[in-house]
Amino acid sequence: MSPRTLLQFFHWYTPADGKLWKEVAERADDLANLGITDVWLPPAYKGASGVSSVGYDTYDLFDLGEFDQKGAVATKYGDRSSFEKACRSLHTSGLRVLHDVVFNHKMGADEKESVKVRRVNAEDRTEIDDQEFKALAYTRFTFPGRKGQHSKFIWDKQCFSGVDVIEQPDESGVFKLVNEYGDGQWNEEVDEELGNFDYLMGADVEFRNNAVYEELKYWGRWLSEQVPVGGFRLDAAKHIPAWFFRDWVGHMRENIDPELFVVAEYWHPDMAALGSYLELVDKQLMLFDVALHYNFHDASKQGADFDMRTIFDGSLVASMPGHAVTLVDNHDTQPLQSLEASVEPWFKPLAYALILLREQGVPCVFYPDLYGASYRDFGDDGNEHDIEMPVIDSLPKLIEARSRFAHGAQTDVFDDPTCIGFIRHGTAEQPGCVVVLSNGAAGEKSADLGADFAGKTFRDFLGHRDDEITVGDDGKAAFPVEGGSVSVWVRTDT
Repeated sequence: MSPRTLLQFFHWYTPADGKLWKEVAERADDLANLGITDVWLPPAYKGASGVSSVGYDTYDLFDLGEFDQKGAVATKYGDRSSFEKACRSLHTSGLRVLHDVVFNHKMGADEKESVKVRRVNAEDRTEIDDQEFKALAYTRFTFPGRKGQHSKFIWDKQCFSGVDVIEQPDESGVFKLVNEYGDGQWNEEVDEELGNFDYLMGADVEFRNNAVYEELKYWGRWLSEQVPVGGFRLDAAKHIPAWFFRDWVGHMRENIDPELFVVAEYWHPDMAALGSYLELVDKQLMLFDVALHYNFHDASKQGADFDMRTIFDGSLVASMPGHAVTLVDNHDTQPLQSLEASVEPWFKPLAYALILLREQGVPCVFYPDLYGASYRDFGDDGNEHDIEMPVIDSLPKLIEARSRFAHGAQTDVFDDPTCIGFIRHGTAEQPGCVVVLSNGAAGEKSADLGADFAGKTFRDFLGHRDDEITVGDDGKAAFPVEGGSVSVWVRTDT
């Protein structure tokens, strides 16, 4: 089996033409042949904004593009039948399907309810007014288009901990719902940003309500009966109490598959915070390596001024490699998005080499880097911008190199600020490679491969160099790289 390699098969500006699920099915065989092992799909259920919803404004978890709700039957990505076909096609091709789980909040409620609320300081969520007052809030979800199919559960004000909009009085902000859960306080075991980061947006789900807890467990089991489930990507984990995902992930593994792959979006660069969270969830899952992404972003902006010897400093993959999913960009960091910190295209081949070809971490490839993306949207400056995310030409070869050559023990040669390298020594059954990168001028790295490699000839698998390198009688050779580039040197007889 190839080493695990994820593909995020969408981006924020995926066209709202209902064709993504069809594209997934059509590309399944090619992705498997390329070396992809797991495909992370976008949220498949109906969002509050209907066919324009990326999926993170969750309305109805049980509507997989099947019911006439929020202005359409299909979602942005297609209808239920095409979603099912996409999942089956991936599974048939030997790929695991990762489903995006958006549990933190719901949006687009069907009815308003009379609620009691307390105002909250949005900059310090631990400051909750003592005075409570009555208001109206959109907190009742009846899903009239679904009419009780798949689940008869009705979400109401007892299912939520807070809202950001109320009426009578008409206000926006952060409001703590007063109900029978939590003694008027937010959930614990959440991130400490803004004092307590339980609340994010919309109608914030109250996980301490046991009926809610059981409904979300039921949904996970139900989903696995509809389509293949190889794992989950957990959205907004900073805002959801760790005890919930600790229990929910365990329940899914007991009822679906003990080998489910689970990665949580805990968007935090601080290793202490990530380590604490992993302890709270009994280390049952992986986390995205946020710090490494920002290192890539900084390196791409600074060029030769960035010290490549420090590229893994402060990263999750350096400190807890068994729990790190590494990435170059994603739907939140791409241009014009909320966490915009995109990596410059010139550096992406280097970044992908550093996540795809090393021993540590599970890499995640981003759709626009493999297939390209074009879109237009407004920026923070209030102006519209045309964005082109180019195909990274060497990416398919880097993914292929991961499955063919990234094997065996690893030796780092991080001895120069602009030119670094590492050796994958291979195994008795699988070949290795020598990877050399430069963010400045052309350079080279000396590698000691051992006497067994004396006289062996190497070529650049990426084709960035045309020459061949022959290992000396002492088992050593110098492997070159072009400026601002990467070369993957493999034996000519493999």
